[in-house]
Amino acid sequence: MTTHPQHLRLTTVDTEDSVRIEVHGDLDYDSADLLLNEVTAQLAARPALTDLHLHCAELGTVDSTGLSALLMISRRTTAAGVRLHLDARPAKLDRLLRLTGTLDHLTASVLGGAVRSSATEESVVATRRNGPDGTT
Repeated sequence: MTTHPQHLRLTTVDTEDSVRIEVHGDLDYDSADLLLNEVTAQLAARPALTDLHLHCAELGTVDSTGLSALLMISRRTTAAGVRLHLDARPAKLDRLLRLTGTLDHLTASVLGGAVRSSATEESVVATRRNGPDGTT
């Protein structure tokens, strides 16, 4: 386990094929590189990695630089064939991701060979509930 004592605190816990990084504090201009560097180091050190979990329950403010870091993390995990999970997202993070049009991009997962997002899954559930012709 690695803890980074700065404005943004990261606690990294790894298993054989996954890494969980707990994010505590603000993800902003002053701290975004810390998270990006930790993720980059984990990807480089663990070529057999299948899942990267960013635990966001204690995430504070996210500014445009923080959002840019999340998008860069998404690009790097995709290039490495690693699934990115944004776990325990606070409502304010979901709101920011919706406003910027990045929620589906950052929360999409690969299921059965097809990309699914939270919005797609909600649509599938609604279709099942109402039937294909909109009846119950």
